[in-house]
Amino acid sequence: MSVWPTPLSASPALVSTEGELQSVRIAVDPRLLEDLLEALSELAFPINPQICHPVSDSLCAGSGIPLTMVEFPAYSGHVDQVCRVLDRGGFERDSWTVTSMLDELHSRS
Repeated sequence: MSVWPTPLSASPALVSTEGELQSVRIAVDPRLLEDLLEALSELAFPINPQICHPVSDSLCAGSGIPLTMVEFPAYSGHVDQVCRVLDRGGFERDSWTVTSMLDELHSRS
């Protein structure tokens, strides 16, 4: 038995039976925020989105309007459902990103 902590494993630590925890980030024109939240309400799992108004260095294509960022965690087993809901809602594929929550946390530190 050792008193020293075991080294970090290479496997993700934020994993459940539903997969690895992911960070979903969606950039949206502020005028479409209500439509986005309505679309996200169709998900079969609860979310608590963080909404950042507006992000001045990210502009809507051609309009010059600052984008609103919506972020929430989702397990990898739910990401396909999120993508389908966003596609059905008419949100452009390049308006959202999905990254590992561990990578997201490390990039912020």
